[in-house]
Formats: sequence, structure tokens, C-alpha cells
Amino acid sequence: AIANVLKLEGVEWIGCMPSNPLIEAAAIAGIRPIVVRQERTGIHMADGFSRINNGQKTGIFLMQAGPGAENAFGGVAQAYADSVPILLLPAGASRRRSSTDPVFNPTISYQSITKWAAQINFADRVPELMRRAYTSLRSGKPGPVLLEIPGDLHTEQIGEEDFDYEPPVALRTAGDPYAIDKAAQALLNARRPVIFAGQGVLYADATQELLEIAEYLQIPVMTTLEGKSAFPENHPLSL
Repeated sequence: AIANVLKLEGVEWIGCMPSNPLIEAAAIAGIRPIVVRQERTGIHMADGFSRINNGQKTGIFLMQAGPGAENAFGGVAQAYADSVPILLLPAGASRRRSSTDPVFNPTISYQSITKWAAQINFADRVPELMRRAYTSLRSGKPGPVLLEIPGDLHTEQIGEEDFDYEPPVALRTAGDPYAIDKAAQALLNARRPVIFAGQGVLYADATQELLEIAEYLQIPVMTTLEGKSAFPENHPLSL
């Protein structure tokens, strides 16, 4: 069911570190597994894929339970700090052993460095929880999203009548028109303005709009490290 959701979402490949039963299911569904030798490397691979696609396509990484989920922590923390959308699908302990010492619990441990983290507690909730995961990936400020797959969940059945997945649309928000007017007035009244553009320009696919306002008002533009290429580096107004 999870692999079929990924297929419906247009996923072509997944990064993974054995063992995770979802790897075989993804391969059967026609999704290419790319195996790495260390979890953090796989996270960086998914991170880079999301960045070069400006979040329009999302990198995915599967970890095995316990040490696998632990080793990925540093890479996920960096993606969270840089606001990069990644879908994390770690294997977890059986539901009977969840949250018992010393079992590592990804859902709890990753809450501080993910936008949303949850556990699939019943197989028939796969469509609902995957929909929530993709909604979090597509809407609002970008960031990693985690959905834990307990070790004993793989043997559960889900009927076709319960598989009602449809890819969610991105929920878009807009600034208050009054606040936008005030910001525009402040920009027009500024004596020595500089535009400091970040990667939000890339994720919004707004390079052309940034170029137009910079040229119209003749304002020099610099970018954050993550925002590189949001404005042409060879442009006369590029700082």
C-alpha cells in the first residue's frame, strides 16, 4: 500500500539502507531502490534531489530500525535547518515494543527536527497518514517529514476498499494586502535599498518576479547561501 502511494505520487527512485521490507515492495511497484553504505549519505542524496527540483519533486529515504534510524539524525537535522523537504520512512520496533527502553523511537526522537512525525499504527491508515505526510511536504515552510513503519505492520492486510489515496494539492497562502502595500512603500522610500533574497524565491519559482522588481527599481540583489541562483550572478545588479 505504501509503495502504491509512492507510485501514485510519481516517485521514480528511493534511497535506502537495508534492511527495510518496503524496499522490495517499492521495486515490485516499479520504483528503483538506490542502496547507500551509510544513512547520512543517503539523506544528503535525498536532500540534494529536493533542492535541485525546488521541492517540486521530493527526495525519499528508508532506514532500517534502530541503528539505521539513529545514524540518519545528522543529515535530517541539516535538512531541517535549511528548510529542505524530504520524506523519511524509517522502520521501527514492533508496536508492542514501541517506547520501551532502550528501543529507539524515531517518531519521538525526530520531532524536534521534522515538520511532522507520526507512526502508522494500523495498515488501513496508510492512505490517510501518507496523505498527511505529503500535505506537510507540499504546504507551508518546507522541511523533512517522517512516517515510521512498525516492524510488525508489514504482515497486516489492507483491503482495496480502504485504499482511497489521492495525491493532495499544495495549500497556498498569501500576505495581507495592507502589509504588502506598506512593504512596497518602504521599499520605494528607501534611500539605499538592497534585496537579500533567500531560497524561498526558488521554491516559489519566483526568479522572474525578483528580476523584474530589481530592474524596475534598480536595486542590487544578494542571496543567502541556500538562495544561490535565485538571481543571476552575472547580472549588473548582482552583488
